[in-house]
Amino acid sequence: MNNMMSILFASGNESKLNELTLHRTTASLPFGGRYRLIDFSLSNLVNSGISNIGIVTRSNYQSLMDHIRQGRDWDLNRKNGGISVFPPFVYNSSREVYKGKIEAIYSIFSFLNRSKEDYVVISNCNIAANIDFEEIFDRHVKSGSDLTVVCHKGYTTTSHRIVIEKDEKNKVTDIYETEYAGNEEKNISLNIYLIKKDVLIDLVQKAYARGMVDFEKDILFKMVSEGRVSAYEVCCYAAIVDDVKTYYNESMNLLNFDTREALFGQESKIYTKVKDSVPTVYKSGAKVSNSLLADGCVINGTVENSILFRNVRIEEGAVVKNSIVMENGIVGKNSSLQYAITDKDVTISEDRNISGFITYPIVIVKGKKV
Repeated sequence: MNNMMSILFASGNESKLNELTLHRTTASLPFGGRYRLIDFSLSNLVNSGISNIGIVTRSNYQSLMDHIRQGRDWDLNRKNGGISVFPPFVYNSSREVYKGKIEAIYSIFSFLNRSKEDYVVISNCNIAANIDFEEIFDRHVKSGSDLTVVCHKGYTTTSHRIVIEKDEKNKVTDIYETEYAGNEEKNISLNIYLIKKDVLIDLVQKAYARGMVDFEKDILFKMVSEGRVSAYEVCCYAAIVDDVKTYYNESMNLLNFDTREALFGQESKIYTKVKDSVPTVYKSGAKVSNSLLADGCVINGTVENSILFRNVRIEEGAVVKNSIVMENGIVGKNSSLQYAITDKDVTISEDRNISGFITYPIVIVKGKKV
């Protein structure tokens, strides 16, 4: 056992993910054929020996509760530690939903104070990566910094990404939020932080007393100007999913072997809720190339460059290209699906032609029949 605990934020950027988060929180967004985004955060923590995890919810978290259950699939259903799920309310008589991370952390001070660990990993749940927090912990302690921010080399593909500038000793020298998307590679924050618990409580307490709500702008940015922040660069693949376009692009990246190996081929495994599904059936009309297919599918049509979740049915003559079909989806006879994301339980009737574009994939909401 190490000396770390964790706080995970289940929500974030729901407005940018549009139809994909109408019925769920960001943390429970399906990803990669059989996973949810929170699986990566939970697996990374457990693989690093962190077993005391608090999950702060905000809205539409029923699917998240159903997915994590008591944390059994991550070996977190235990008497001491395990998963604690917190409602999205701050301390006030009107029971208002918290406005930002500062209010959220302030509302769970009792959880922090009774936890025996001295360090806290704070993270959003929209990151798909295979990260070793024990190495980050060692670097953090040696650096002598108050906070370590985890980042990776990437492109500011959307606005409001936090850019890190650091020196040769990994001290953060500047930090700012982008206003526009760009095509220049930079050190992008993964919104994962390691900080000593006592320091966190003190900073949040002072910020909350002054009516501040934004952890990054009101706490992190000020710490950088005081020289108190270090950076840890993740060199392996890391995906930030914060809108429909990044969800589609990062999903399609999984069709690349090197990307899959970086996420799933490591010694540290990514765990998810276990479902007892039958193997996928390929019928006489099946033609499948460069695609990921989960268990329980029945394929009697063409699938190219696509990701199919569990129990998807592709009927005779149907063609699915460059698309994501989530659980229990049906593509009817002689229908065509291109550059599309169909949510759970979506049915595409016979003889339909649905097509988005690579820069603007079409999204079909959960449970719809087209």
